[in-house]
Formats: sequence, C-alpha cells, structure tokens
Amino acid sequence: MTLRNSSCGCLEGASPAAPGGSAGATSPCACTGRSRRRAWAELLRLPALFSVPGDALAGTAATGAAPNARTLLAVGSSLCLYEAGMALNDWADRDIDAVERPHRPLPSGRIRPAAALTAACALTGAGLALAARAGRPALAVAAPLAATVWAYDLGLKHTPAGPVAMAAARGLDLLLGAAATSGRTRPAVPSAALLGTHTLAVTTVSRQEAQGGSPLAPLAALATTALLTRVVTHRPSEHRGPAARDPLGPRTTRPPGTALGWKPAAHLTTALAAAYVTATARPYFHATLNPSPPLTQRAVGAGVRATIPLQATLTARSKGTATALLIAALAPLGARFAKKVSVT
Repeated sequence: MTLRNSSCGCLEGASPAAPGGSAGATSPCACTGRSRRRAWAELLRLPALFSVPGDALAGTAATGAAPNARTLLAVGSSLCLYEAGMALNDWADRDIDAVERPHRPLPSGRIRPAAALTAACALTGAGLALAARAGRPALAVAAPLAATVWAYDLGLKHTPAGPVAMAAARGLDLLLGAAATSGRTRPAVPSAALLGTHTLAVTTVSRQEAQGGSPLAPLAALATTALLTRVVTHRPSEHRGPAARDPLGPRTTRPPGTALGWKPAAHLTTALAAAYVTATARPYFHATLNPSPPLTQRAVGAGVRATIPLQATLTARSKGTATALLIAALAPLGARFAKKVSVT
C-alpha cells in the first residue's frame, strides 16, 4: 500500500530505484531534508528576522555614534534572542496550537517539542555570549532582555501584561545596540519608547488573530500609527531663546534650508515615515471594519513588517542617513520572504 506523506507530498511505501542500485531498494523520502528545513523556517518565522537588525542600528544612531564591530555583535545577539523567543513561543503554546493552529510545526509533528526547547536554550546562550563579547554595558541590557523574552513566553503572554512585556523587549533590543556601540543608553531611550509603543499596538492586535475579536484593537493600532508618525516627523522649533549660542556667530545669516543641516534629514525622515504609514494603515483599517482571523492576521503581519520603516525613520531622525537607507532596504526583502513563510 502506498501512502502520501502529508508533510512533503512524497509517496511513502514506494521503493524507487536508488542511483546505481536495484529497483527494490528502499530509500528515504526525497523531500525529508527540505521538509525539515521548511518546518524550522516556520517555527522560527525567518522572514521576521529582517525586522531585527534595525533595532541595534537605530539605537546606535540615537547615541550619535557610528556603527562598529560591537554593533555587529549586538545585531547578532538580537537575532539569537529573537529566534529563541520564537522557538520558546511555540514550545509553550504547543497545546493551544494543537487546537487553534494544528498546522504549526510542533502540533503537526514535524518538529519535536524537545528540539524546540533545546533550540530556545541554545539561542539564548548564544545571544548572551555575543552581548558579553560586545562589553559589559551590552550584557547589562541583554540579560534583562533575555529574561523578558522567557517571562513573556512562559507566563506573561496570556495576561494583560503580555503586550507591555513584548514592547519592553523590543525597546531593550534597541537599547542593546546603543549600549554595545557607545556604552550609553540614555540618548536612545526616546527612540526605544517609540518603537516599544508600536510593538505594544501590534502585540495587542495579535492576541485575537486566531479567533478574531473586537475592532477596538486594530482601531487603536491605527491611531497609534498616526500618533507615532506625528511624533517622529515633528521638527523642533528653530527659534531659540536669547541665551542660546549660535554656532555660526550672532551676525551670520544662514542660507535657507541649511540650518544645522536639518532640512535634508527632515525630508528623509518624512519619506520613511510615509512608508511606515503605508505599510500599516490599510491592513489596520480592514481589520477594524472586519476583525476576522484572516484580516487580523494580515494586520499583524503588516505591523511586524512595518517595524522596519519605523526603525529607519528613527535612524534618519537621529541623522543616521546612510544607516537609515540600509535599514529601509531590508523591508522589500522581508516582504518577499514573507510570501513563503508567515511572520505570525
């Protein structure tokens, strides 16, 4: 009797001829390796990884420092801790997913729960090791970040504190880049707060993606997007009090558009903020009109991907023009891979 393998589509029980062998020789499923890689890509939600490097880079820009080797260590630490959270999330939710998402890698049997838990532990250890290599300030941020990730997945996720914990984790991830690169975190706190607010809104919507729910969550996320856009594009007043010292001298007149180099940075910030709004407004609006599971999941995916243009906007706002463009270039890559593997 020949059966079809539900995980890869190959025929089980067949005895294909192995290269150079007899027709009756048995061989493993030709798609086993590919199916296993696909399962791990789903478990770790690999397309979401494109939303991670921008955290450390935005934190670096907020301190006024240029990215260096320690910044790369911070990015590596962030990637490991993020993926540890993904693996741990599915391990902790394996019983719930068996009912609500039976196609996920653990309830479908494509990945063993012990393997997912082992991966979470190994990735957490790797993330902390990379942070330690970047210096004590980085490790001082990475340790509470790892603790927040584990606390969220193992207990806080299904409580009212869940979205706040997730927002704190994203904010700490941005501060990790600042600490690793410059040893300072205070200048990056405002950017961390803005990024955390976006994450809070997305996480709140995600809590009802499996069964749908109230339109209030996507509506609040839509309002949050508008508020964040207003904040990040707000230009500080160029009028300073009489006590402020003009670096060009009291009698020097600047040509229009050259005041402290603000105008070019403002144009880039505005363009990136527009990309942020474009990525989120329509899915949030649709989920508000009809908070069904498919539209809610689409809104959550858009919110996750919109993290990238928001990171780029925060970086441009801190005058990190080249770095902002680099972060923005990750958005189309994330969108491309998200068509193959879901980010939610």
